Amino acid sequence: MNNQELNTALYEKMFAEQDTYRKWLLTQPPEEILNHTYEYTVREDILLSLECHDLTDAQAAALLKSPSPLADVFKEFDHRETDHMDQIFYAMQDRADDVLEAEEKQRRILRETPVYRYPASYAREHDELEQYRASHKANVACKEAIEAAISAHYNDNRLGKQAALEVIEAFGMDRTMYVLANTVRHKDWDGRISQDNKRWAMTIPVHADRNQWGDDRNTEFVVDKSHPGLTDLFVNQVRREQLLRTPLTNEEIQQEAQRLLSALQAPKEPNSPNGTHFMAQISPDFLARASTKDTDRLMATLPFHSTTFSGLNDRKGHFVLITKDEDRDQPLRKPRRSVRKDLQKMPDGTKKPAVKRREPER
Repeated sequence: MNNQELNTALYEKMFAEQDTYRKWLLTQPPEEILNHTYEYTVREDILLSLECHDLTDAQAAALLKSPSPLADVFKEFDHRETDHMDQIFYAMQDRADDVLEAEEKQRRILRETPVYRYPASYAREHDELEQYRASHKANVACKEAIEAAISAHYNDNRLGKQAALEVIEAFGMDRTMYVLANTVRHKDWDGRISQDNKRWAMTIPVHADRNQWGDDRNTEFVVDKSHPGLTDLFVNQVRREQLLRTPLTNEEIQQEAQRLLSALQAPKEPNSPNGTHFMAQISPDFLARASTKDTDRLMATLPFHSTTFSGLNDRKGHFVLITKDEDRDQPLRKPRRSVRKDLQKMPDGTKKPAVKRREPER
């Protein structure tokens, strides 16, 4: 026999051997069949390999001498150390990474999709339906994420602050507030939503968006699977988080300085732990929003020479301290005038025009 005939004869012998093995396996109980699943699969792979490759004449003839060449090859393979399990683990890692990458891509799309604030009719007239649909889809996903976050973080009669942070991280502050404002507007009748949150919702523009049958499309992203009281708490969390991320204004710095001054003037005797200083705690919300410059401006506004800003070992928070011999009846210092702004003003009080930079010659 030539090489092709030898390999064909070997394949037919192995195939018949596998067919006999298969028929025997089918007579076994399910547990026994499962025990032989690995062997059956490898034997199938051996046959497939022989379909794709040819042995030498001597190799094929040698295997043909065996009464069960397929079983012999399986035993040889089974005794070898292969990277089969490593390859399985690598495949598992690759699949998991692909899923994570796809999820992150989807999160990025949702996070980066701008809020489209106009109705479908406007989008159609201005050829912006694609932007409208992407934003509407993200609004619905945000609404579902809010419901899931409330469900996941409500324990022991309290809503964990992580609920709001999760949604803001996934969808951004702008969309989260937009979906919540739309929700509160649709629940204007519900007494379980605070009047403060209802007033806040009216400050965020949400245009009516009705389809051809008059149905309100905005109802599709109303948070309605959560208890209204919990929705109200979630709105409070998001509004607070938004406030903490908003830079301080000059007026807010002045208000905090006035509050601290009043607190330092109130006690008759020093109120520090060792009785040597008057002290007042700085608002934690102020510190959460304040930059280094904001804190410096706050300290500069207070009228005392001995003003220090410090933490105390036995108390939470940060405090302003002044020595007990300070004159506490002084008013706040007035903010310094901006020399730069003064120089920019014309004699008649109008602002000097900005000096244009001279472009380099080309």
